[in-house]
Amino acid sequence: MDKQARIYVAGHLGLVGSAILANLKAKGYSNFILRSLQELDLTRQEAVEAFFETERPEYVFLAAAHVGGIIANNTYRADFIYVNLQI
Repeated sequence: MDKQARIYVAGHLGLVGSAILANLKAKGYSNFILRSLQELDLTRQEAVEAFFETERPEYVFLAAAHVGGIIANNTYRADFIYVNLQI
């Protein structure tokens, strides 16, 4: 990957995404496209399509997910799967 490539890290504020972002920064990459859930809801297809058309990232790391604690994950399994499949 070119060090100046436009890189989108989806889920950069989470555990996995923040580790990916830190690793890329440590390797000298600096041209990141970052959006929080409030800025871009990845379950809204039209918003995602508009984002990709406007930003045109060259590389995408998908680490975004709808997560909860142990109780929420066990109680709302279908809801979590449904939302994560939409992302």
